[in-house]
Amino acid sequence: MLTPASDLQAPSAASGAAPRRLALRGDLLDYTAAPVLDAPDTDGVRWRPDHWLLIEDGRIVGAQAEAPPEGWERVDHRGCLVLPGFVDTHVHSAQLDVVGAWGTQLLDWLATHTFPAEQRMADPAHARATAELFTDALLAHGTTAACVFPSVHAVSAQALFEAAHARGMRLVGGKILMDRHAPPALCDDVEGAERDCRALIERWHGRGRIAYAVTPRFAPTSTDAQLAMAGRLLAEHPGLYLQTHVAENIDEVRWVRELFPAARSYLDVYERFGLLGPRAILAHGIWLDAEDRARMAAAGAQVAFCPSSNLFLGSGLFDWAAAQQAGVAVSIASDVGGGTSLSMRRTLLDAYKVQACAGRRVTAHALLHAATRGAAQALGLGHEIGSFEPGATADLCVWRWASTPAAHRRQQVARDLHDRLFAWITSGDERDLVEIRVAGRRMPAAGYAPV
Repeated sequence: MLTPASDLQAPSAASGAAPRRLALRGDLLDYTAAPVLDAPDTDGVRWRPDHWLLIEDGRIVGAQAEAPPEGWERVDHRGCLVLPGFVDTHVHSAQLDVVGAWGTQLLDWLATHTFPAEQRMADPAHARATAELFTDALLAHGTTAACVFPSVHAVSAQALFEAAHARGMRLVGGKILMDRHAPPALCDDVEGAERDCRALIERWHGRGRIAYAVTPRFAPTSTDAQLAMAGRLLAEHPGLYLQTHVAENIDEVRWVRELFPAARSYLDVYERFGLLGPRAILAHGIWLDAEDRARMAAAGAQVAFCPSSNLFLGSGLFDWAAAQQAGVAVSIASDVGGGTSLSMRRTLLDAYKVQACAGRRVTAHALLHAATRGAAQALGLGHEIGSFEPGATADLCVWRWASTPAAHRRQQVARDLHDRLFAWITSGDERDLVEIRVAGRRMPAAGYAPV
């Protein structure tokens, strides 16, 4: 386990300490098992309307219908939906400046928008300001844990870790590795990159709620020597994560085939260098084949499905059902700045649309599970985040079911719980967020203008 209880709560000057014993009243929803993708009436849904969630020393200790006894600080949110905080498994902190930029597919997007934005992260002041803005923006959308790409600069990773640690957030991240096919200002070298990674690992991995991820951007921007170095780091530190991109775009897949002619597939490039394992987070995975999916499942790696980005950049339609049938864990991610919002509700709606375009219908339960407990379990953090199990960290959000007259009406006429939840996802109004708590502490995101 990466999180010693003694170091769990990093104090935040803005939010103050959590009450030692806290009871929150509301409609509690979490999941005990993975729901069936296309069946609204499914197992694994734990629905406890008008219950009290009991939190002690930042951890959940239980839930009950009756009010707690004296000695508990009570916060009454009756009539509101209480969910575990969202887990965003693939997002780029350095790309806030290019959210919604017009017009190109993946490889042109990188050259036109992404690389210029990331070059600015070499400035420590800019890196710190961006990290502060980014972590606050995550919280303002109900996301309490994330797997994050900063930039190739060690200072950008340092700033990201500092901002997340100050807020007590669970965050997985690491400096990007990139030693070719990028602007010179964004290229590192194998020796320098390894030195930076080792220093960041030593300082941050396992500190508070921070975990380090070895982060090659994607196969085309790393030489064989750099990918081999990444594999060595993973072998030497079994608790590290690996995060990268795979099979997002047809032109990208073609390019990888030219650069690595000995590899059977794009995924095989990573496997050859020892990068495929149970802590591997592979973003996109649209153009994987059946053998790739079987190898991912055998390794315990996950796909971070990025529907908003895939739609915006025209990359393709991810086959969630095929991944699930192969035994591959699927989480859902915003992929900002290819994605157009840090809102996981908007991202879940786009996931539904992607699957609908591919002739499939996925349920609100499948969507919410993939952004909470499913994501946590895929990261090996199911004991800590993503649910209201006793012992889990109290990372949670309180939401209004509706904030406009039309949305209220839609909730009133909903046929059942699933209908209510699906309508809640599709309404996607940031005004619905009432309260964010990280390890039981109320975070000061109210009034923040979400990205």
